[in-house]
Amino acid sequence: MSEEVLSFEEAIEKYDPVLGFEVHVELNTKTKMFDSAPNEFGDEPNTNVTPVSLGLPGALPMVNKTAVESAIKLGLALGCDIADKSYFARKNYFYPDSPKNFQTSQAGGPIAENGSLDVELEDGTIFTVEIERAHMEEDAGKLTHVGGADGRIQGATSSLVDYNRAGVPLIEIVTRPIVGAGERAPELARAYVAAIRDIVRSLGISDARMERGNVRCDANVSLMPKGAEKFGTRSETKNVNSLRSVERAVRYEIRRHAAILERGEKVTQETRHWHEDTRETSSGRPKSDADDYRYFPEPDLVPVVTNSEWIERLRAELPEPPAERRRRLKGEWGYSDEEFRDVVNASALDVIEETVAAGATAAAARKWWMGEIARRAKQAEVELTALGVEPATVVALEALISEGKINDKIARQVLEFVLAGEGTPAEIVEARGLAVVSDDGALTAAVQEALAAMPDVADKIRAGKVQAAGAIVGQVMKATRGQADAARVRELILAECGVEG
Repeated sequence: MSEEVLSFEEAIEKYDPVLGFEVHVELNTKTKMFDSAPNEFGDEPNTNVTPVSLGLPGALPMVNKTAVESAIKLGLALGCDIADKSYFARKNYFYPDSPKNFQTSQAGGPIAENGSLDVELEDGTIFTVEIERAHMEEDAGKLTHVGGADGRIQGATSSLVDYNRAGVPLIEIVTRPIVGAGERAPELARAYVAAIRDIVRSLGISDARMERGNVRCDANVSLMPKGAEKFGTRSETKNVNSLRSVERAVRYEIRRHAAILERGEKVTQETRHWHEDTRETSSGRPKSDADDYRYFPEPDLVPVVTNSEWIERLRAELPEPPAERRRRLKGEWGYSDEEFRDVVNASALDVIEETVAAGATAAAARKWWMGEIARRAKQAEVELTALGVEPATVVALEALISEGKINDKIARQVLEFVLAGEGTPAEIVEARGLAVVSDDGALTAAVQEALAAMPDVADKIRAGKVQAAGAIVGQVMKATRGQADAARVRELILAECGVEG
């Protein structure tokens, strides 16, 4: 049953939101965090397991070095201090998808601490989020609920467990409490998670596909009455796995908390579950404090010891920060704010950069990827880059246009034949005879025929109404199957009518 909520505007008028985020990033290492089982998505259930990931007695873990280096890189990208020595601990709790009945994580000794991230909001406002820590741990398995209407545990008759994900390397990034966002708190939530996703993607340490759970956010929300200094009781909405849902969940929780406080009641400290279909949260379980997990040092793993040489080598491998890269590319390409925002929202930044690097102008690259290719991708219901168009194809089409061999209309036809596997644009133009008709003799004959067929239009042109030439151009283009140079056709029409353009 839906809970009572206040309007967002009224909630913000009376209360200041306090946010906190725990973002879990699955790493794309070849093997799991503590054993040699493959780290692959989508394989048959319970096939990517070893005695270690199943928690069998006597099985001993071993730390994945690549995962450690990924954690160090992420810590450096977030401006964190990298610990000289970090420790693993056992976080004890029972859940069916946790075969060991504990999670190997880092409690008192994380790999990275004390960082910050400048988050850019849609209007260019920069909001600095302080990072408390980034620590290494392992993922749990996955439950599939059977018998319910929507795949959730509510109404299910049974649950199946898949341990393929158990032991997959995770980095958890924990912020300090975030105050001062006000009415922009939901927007900040979305922008922060997007910034983390962009960073891990640019580092190459995660596939960062939120729909697969590669990046998941636990969003903490509490409210303080205006002017108060003491934080309110928080709720934690667990495992939100889309940017839109993070924004909506924070907005909903602000409204829900406000309604509770307005009734004079106390907010329960608990975990919550987000439901995208109803755009509401529901109660999970009372939120455990650290003591409830009975952390103790992992006896089977030695500390991770770093040194300055190792850290500096990894620092030298860091790519250009995503925010800086976006600002640079926007300036280089000369896109307007709206054009660039559309490119980013369409996840077209990388492919446009590749297309420009391959020889296309920035304007041409945007025209193709945000126009015809985006239209076809939408029709096919696939991601832009999954359609099968390569940057080299766009460059080749633009080259044929600039050389006058084809026009825009023909180029769109050629793209269709490229997608059908008929070859390169140049091969298709040659094989199908799609080159623009540029022979003045043939074009003049077509113009004369069109003028004779439309004498009233011809008379208007001769009388000085040159805009009427468009009808003749259309007739010639139709006669030449769109393969005439429209600008040249217009010139010939005016010449035939004895009119200057």
